[in-house]
Amino acid sequence: MTRRTSRLLLASTLIPLIFGITACHRSTAVDASRFEHVENGLLPAISIQGLPATPPMKLADRMAYYRVPGVSVAIINNGELEWAKGYGTLTARSTDPVTTGSLFQAASISKPITAMAALALVQSRRLNLDESVNLNLTSWQVPENKFTADQKVTLRQLLSHSAGFNVGDVGSYAADASLPTLVQALDGRSPAHSPPIRLEMSPGKEFRYSGGGYSVVQQLLIDVAAKPFPDLMQDLVLSRVGMTSSTFRQPLPTEMESIAATGHDVNGEPLKGRWYIFPQAAAAGLWTTPSDLARFAIELQRSYKGAPNAALSTDMTKQMLAPQLAGYGLGVWLGGQEQSANFSHPGKNEGFTCILFAYLETGQGAVVMTNGDGGNGLFNEVLRAIAHEYGWPDYRQREKTVTAINPAVYESYVGEYEVSGIRVTVSATDEQLFVQAPPVWPQRVRLYPSGDDRFFLVDEDVDLTFAKDSQGRVVEMRALASGQNVTAQKVK
Repeated sequence: MTRRTSRLLLASTLIPLIFGITACHRSTAVDASRFEHVENGLLPAISIQGLPATPPMKLADRMAYYRVPGVSVAIINNGELEWAKGYGTLTARSTDPVTTGSLFQAASISKPITAMAALALVQSRRLNLDESVNLNLTSWQVPENKFTADQKVTLRQLLSHSAGFNVGDVGSYAADASLPTLVQALDGRSPAHSPPIRLEMSPGKEFRYSGGGYSVVQQLLIDVAAKPFPDLMQDLVLSRVGMTSSTFRQPLPTEMESIAATGHDVNGEPLKGRWYIFPQAAAAGLWTTPSDLARFAIELQRSYKGAPNAALSTDMTKQMLAPQLAGYGLGVWLGGQEQSANFSHPGKNEGFTCILFAYLETGQGAVVMTNGDGGNGLFNEVLRAIAHEYGWPDYRQREKTVTAINPAVYESYVGEYEVSGIRVTVSATDEQLFVQAPPVWPQRVRLYPSGDDRFFLVDEDVDLTFAKDSQGRVVEMRALASGQNVTAQKVK
């Protein structure tokens, strides 16, 4: 995932004017009301006890709210691609429609596709999950240091983000920038603008999300397969699974540009040059469609249950979907148990945001891809609508209770906070408290009190707590979301 983009302004009122159903694909007979229910049934994360439920929202309205010009959706049901649709436009500056064949950057959803390719080479005995990757790296080697003295880096560790590498986000490059080779990027040499990819802890000890680690995987696959990365990915995964509209080629081939979505910043403004380029393609460089990603998910679902498979055996698929550290498998996030067991991966590049979510046992799932930095909130609302329509156990609304407190305390929380380079602004208006933090929360979002110093959001399932020092001054704000804690320091 990457977070580097300028923020400009879009007249978001254009989106409802040009919004429409621009393409629909159905592979099985399905009642048309099902996707109409999804389109008109977007839901916030939270309902408030004692208050009327928020009416279901329309996709067109929420696209305008999040300033996302285009969305593409694919639904998996009963182990098949049930339907797919495109909405809105490829760019905010035209009326070119998003269709089911429109290409989007998959961002970090590139990682599970790369993991499948690596495991295909393990399956053919050209690689081993648990031996030192330096045995097969010929163009570059993992530098030895104090962390490799007792444990060498393995492919299993790389695929599960437990190798101990730095560089969470791989470098992205403007359309007119000089591009580094993969080896230059691995060593942080010009024209690469990301730091050298190096071990910062002992391999196998902790989970640390690392796009840099997947760059090592990319070089490993190139050295073993003796092919350019896009070609080997085509051979090992894309052609086998039926991802006929997908490519790892960076930059995107000229002949494919006309069907590709333009990325947009948090204000809905098109990116200069339309999109960024990712030479470290294993981590973030896949161009694809929701339908193709749904085919990938269906391949895993079928293989996991022992059905005929095209890429990985049932045994290898189960290894891919077995928990390693921190709820991550080999290339995918894992969740749920028994009938609700699932795999997923989100993705975010500059101007693109997306999600893949699928169940192992029930043959259900969905892929949502957007061409906007504001797409995170949008795709969660779409998934909640899908969950409601298809009876998923996940992505359900939660009910919370508002506590009555004296609004005078809000003034002590007003100010600016900072975390990981993101500036968070807390403001109070008309006895209400608000938070804003582009690109996470591009618009002001109301906070509802659950205690004197505790608040929650409605659009997203996020709890915020304000912490004070011994003199009673507010010094930080702590956010809890999806079991993860993030602390922002008050700076103003």
